[in-house]
Amino acid sequence: MPWIILILSGVLEAVWATALGRTEGFTKPVPIAVFVGGLVLSMAGLAFAMRELPVGTAYAVWVGIGAALTVGYAMATGAEPVSLLRIALILGIVACVVGLKLTH
Repeated sequence: MPWIILILSGVLEAVWATALGRTEGFTKPVPIAVFVGGLVLSMAGLAFAMRELPVGTAYAVWVGIGAALTVGYAMATGAEPVSLLRIALILGIVACVVGLKLTH
């Protein structure tokens, strides 16, 4: 169960990071609400997962999922450029996250 919560928290990290970029300096109420809600739920899930998982592993997995999804979403929406090298590097992050899970 802590791994499922951790993965969902990593997804929510991507949500709040993307929403933060859309707040335009905290001037847009809807992105601000998404940011705050995503941040609170993401941190709560991370804290819950850390009750049973090592801090270093949990944090690395959480950040890795959030970073990979944030960049992937930005590339999919055209906000960031797409290249084979960028895709390979994101896949490297995903491989490291899977490796941390498998070695736990």
